[in-house]
Amino acid sequence: MKVVLLENVKKVGKKLDIVEVSEGYAKNYLLPRKLAKEANNQAISEATGQKSAIAFKKQTAKEEALMIKAKVESFNLIFKLKAQNGKFFGSVTSKEIAEEINKLSKLQIDKKKIELDENVKRPGVYNAKIKLYEGVLANVKINVQEE
Repeated sequence: MKVVLLENVKKVGKKLDIVEVSEGYAKNYLLPRKLAKEANNQAISEATGQKSAIAFKKQTAKEEALMIKAKVESFNLIFKLKAQNGKFFGSVTSKEIAEEINKLSKLQIDKKKIELDENVKRPGVYNAKIKLYEGVLANVKINVQEE
């Protein structure tokens, strides 16, 4: 029996997949729990339409992330910290980096998406990676100087 899955079902398929399952499994498990519906012409066309809409949204989100990546990578972030004998009293955090990028570009980048390669405890140039979308990473140069 062919069914259209309404939810992800382990070892069967993902949401909106059209799969062939045994009639007993469909009638006794999938259909009563509303995990699937019978695959008639209308259900199949709805599923394919929803799949294409989801794919389009993902594609536009990825294109937007690539544009943001180009913009963010052009920034040269400079932070000035108080130091003594070449060591800082504090460090540059992902929150400060996010605030600086948001101030410069009016983008809303979450601090949780920023990864520093190493702790910023000495003057120098550091790299930070920003996860903008799945598979899209922006590399940002951070220049840390003594105040």
